[in-house]
Amino acid sequence: MAENKNCSSASSCGRESCEGCPSQGGVPKNLIEECNPYSSVKKVIGVVSGKGGVGKSFVTASLAAAMKKRGYETGILDADITGPSIPKMYGIHGPAEGSDMGLFPVLGADGTKIMSLNLLMEDEEAPVVWRGPVIASTVKQFWHNVYWGDLDYLFVDMPPGTGDVPLTVFQSLPVDGIVIVTSPQELVQLIVKKAVNMANMMNIPVLGLVENYSFLKCPDCKKEIKLFGDSKIDQAAEEMGIPVLGKMPLDPQFAKLVDEGKFHLIENPYLENLVNRVENI
Repeated sequence: MAENKNCSSASSCGRESCEGCPSQGGVPKNLIEECNPYSSVKKVIGVVSGKGGVGKSFVTASLAAAMKKRGYETGILDADITGPSIPKMYGIHGPAEGSDMGLFPVLGADGTKIMSLNLLMEDEEAPVVWRGPVIASTVKQFWHNVYWGDLDYLFVDMPPGTGDVPLTVFQSLPVDGIVIVTSPQELVQLIVKKAVNMANMMNIPVLGLVENYSFLKCPDCKKEIKLFGDSKIDQAAEEMGIPVLGKMPLDPQFAKLVDEGKFHLIENPYLENLVNRVENI
């Protein structure tokens, strides 16, 4: 057994071997799952965040909608198994159907193909009380068992943090790059660095950062009000050598359309640089 310098013993983390452990700086074994045999996905983009409530799902859907408007075939794999929100944003419901070719995604109003656990449950409000291995297995099934057809881009909406699901996605899907979503608070530097360090351990390119809730525009005077104070994202991005590809405001109109399930009607010019970056990977 290889010595793990960051563990008092191998049994302390439940591993039989320390080979490939991120704390060792090793590269994990290649565990890439095969895509659905009847599907072809050209690019896989993960959308991650270090903490919850920063608008990660909003950015995921924004990317899918923007690329769809540019003429690409897009899909969203909702990997936030215990807190899925993508179907609500698009106003879609299950049950998803299937055939021998696989489970069919449900189409959003703009034609985006969407698969989420909420599209498979009889009661959308029922809690998902599953352990990590079951959740990770579900994410892999969404990749292998769903008939995605021909996609130019599949966007993976991941739960916050650096736990089981992000690890599963990074190891099991051929991820071409990730986008990190954050908010303006000073705590952002620590949280963003955790996400970046995880991506580096897994050899996943970080395309850039997106800051949400950057400001609120006064409806009368149009002045930009910084609710969380001065942003720290530019400083953090410079330290890590990662570009800031978008800063989004807190917009009541965005929230209204999301709540109404009409996400496809949102015009979001704040992510133009991010969309361009994704289109050119």
